[in-house]
Amino acid sequence: MKDYLPETASQTAGPYVHIGLAPDAAGFHIFEKNFGPTLVNSHTPGERIAIEGRVFDGSGTPVRDVLIEIWQANADGRYNHVADRQEGKSLDADFRGWGRACSNFDSGVWRFDTIKPGQVVGRDGRLMAPHVNLWIVARGINIGLNTRMYFSDEQEANASDPVLNLIEWEVRRQTLIGHKETRNGETVYHFDIYLQGDKETVFFDV
Repeated sequence: MKDYLPETASQTAGPYVHIGLAPDAAGFHIFEKNFGPTLVNSHTPGERIAIEGRVFDGSGTPVRDVLIEIWQANADGRYNHVADRQEGKSLDADFRGWGRACSNFDSGVWRFDTIKPGQVVGRDGRLMAPHVNLWIVARGINIGLNTRMYFSDEQEANASDPVLNLIEWEVRRQTLIGHKETRNGETVYHFDIYLQGDKETVFFDV
């Protein structure tokens, strides 16, 4: 009979996740270049937007030590990755396409400054609605959670999105919609994430 090694004990993401992945947020200025929440510079083409929200646990309490990563296409609908082979869409040297943010330790609010992405052709050849991909880790989360945020002002594109249409119930689809607001001339999409409960956000196996 084959011998099996005992399984190593697991642990949730602890208080040191910020020191390792986002040291600036923890007060440690140790990297010359940090992966931050700003994906654009002054030359980046596209509609400038901000995305912000909070993460809530099952009791409705804001989680204040969240780390979130964002991954999205540029304004032309292309990812800054070699695996994106869409024809007729150009890369943008002034758009990183990936960012990392920590929630504010007092308010629990996280934020990204970016541009609204274009539509991307999916693996099955169908056009997906504009969206951003999010990955969430914090204490109490054993495995990082993957979700998406779609845009409330893209109703026509959302209605035909192949991923959104996999979600049977409309109330569940709505957990993936970021709601557009205008604040002092700035376009902000508000997107709260619920880990558990009646408002639980739809998460994906990736």
